[in-house]
Amino acid sequence: MAGRPGIAARAAGPLKPWFRRPAARAVRRFLIRAGVVAAPLWRRARVPLDFLGAQLTAVMPKGLYARALIIIITPIVILQSVVAFVFMERHWQTVTRRLSAATVRDVAAIVELLETRPAGASPDEILRVARDQLNLTVDLLPPDPLPAVRPKPFFSLLDSALSRELTSQVGKPFWIDTVGRSNLVEIRIRLDEAVLRVLARRSQTYASNSEIFILWMVGTSLVLLTIAILFLRNQIRPIQRLAQAADEFGKGRPVDDFTPRGATEVRRAAITFMEMRDRIQRMIDQRTAMLAGVSHDLRTILTRFRLQLAFFGSGPDVEALRKDVDDMQKMLEGYLAFARGDAEEETAETDMAAMLDELADEARRAGHIVTTRFAGPPAVRLRPHGFKRCLGNLVANACRHGETVSIAGTHAGGWLDIVVDDDGPGIAPEQREIVFKPFYRLDEARNLDESGTGLGLAIARDIARGHGGEITLEDGPAGGLRARVRIPA
Repeated sequence: MAGRPGIAARAAGPLKPWFRRPAARAVRRFLIRAGVVAAPLWRRARVPLDFLGAQLTAVMPKGLYARALIIIITPIVILQSVVAFVFMERHWQTVTRRLSAATVRDVAAIVELLETRPAGASPDEILRVARDQLNLTVDLLPPDPLPAVRPKPFFSLLDSALSRELTSQVGKPFWIDTVGRSNLVEIRIRLDEAVLRVLARRSQTYASNSEIFILWMVGTSLVLLTIAILFLRNQIRPIQRLAQAADEFGKGRPVDDFTPRGATEVRRAAITFMEMRDRIQRMIDQRTAMLAGVSHDLRTILTRFRLQLAFFGSGPDVEALRKDVDDMQKMLEGYLAFARGDAEEETAETDMAAMLDELADEARRAGHIVTTRFAGPPAVRLRPHGFKRCLGNLVANACRHGETVSIAGTHAGGWLDIVVDDDGPGIAPEQREIVFKPFYRLDEARNLDESGTGLGLAIARDIARGHGGEITLEDGPAGGLRARVRIPA
């Protein structure tokens, strides 16, 4: 089966910069026509925007699952941030400011009563009213200097609100302590003959339940995100399975256990893939059956030729006819092998290092100088007989036109690379793609198939593409030709 090569390589190709994509170009045209930015200014900003877009593209995930998670998580995070900001700015600060203002009004009233009481009157009644009616613990301290000002916390609504209200309502020197784990807030105000100390509960001056609101908001978001991620993973899994089945089919491996699952659109795509797979398989089977029938008929005729030649005895003319019959037999086998493409062979774990050694030993027995080397894990899943024939055609071609042949294999990064080098005359660059056409033969440089049919490289490329890979021809390090086979493994 001949599959389209390089699917993964094309998918992993370089992406266009963000600035040059159609959506970005449409935004640019709209902004220029609307007069928001001038065209020269936009062109000057093009280089940094290109760089920023390239950096953003590099760090963004490439998988559908990760991108879908970002699409779900980003709006939730933005929404939570906006809600938290609005709550902090409008509700939390407003409630804290009002509570602080109410507490400071009570303190200002106590200061006013203390300063306007008759001379010699005891302040105990005022202190009792503050304790019983206002829930404030009030003491009169000696007129000592106020404590040193403590460093204010980086983020404290209570400290700033109390300071602002005390300055505006009381208008006397004060000292406050809102730092610490205590549930009380201490306020000291310097009077004429004493220092007023007020202890108020923190809940009287501060909206202390705001953290609970934020905790509930974040916790609920995490629960919803978890549920969304679980459902999203179940929706993405059929797409991943479809991509895996298409990749396996492109590599020539069986995908009999694949069944359509997931959403309606994904099921339709899966059903379409299965129908396409069946049509391709039927086409291959029909081609193979047709050529097998033709091959059978032609073999019958060739057998009659051999029987008739057997009665003619021996002689130069008879030997020439026998040679022609043998050549026709080889050509017939080559045609059938090319049409069949070894697609019916099952994939299996294959030791590639041992396969390269076998190819080298066969070439050495024919009198050629061949060296081999292999790097990486030797076990590769492929169709062993078909792939050996692919490499055998390349090695035979190299041995026919060069004195020294080198076979090197590498298995790394999910790819298998086989390189066959020779020191022969090589092939001109403009002819390196043409030689893969069936029945094409070079008249001067190379005879590409031992049978003379011009199918050697065509069969090799057909087998490589049946594995989801490709064969390319390059300049060899010794001045000859390098044939590179690259398949996913």
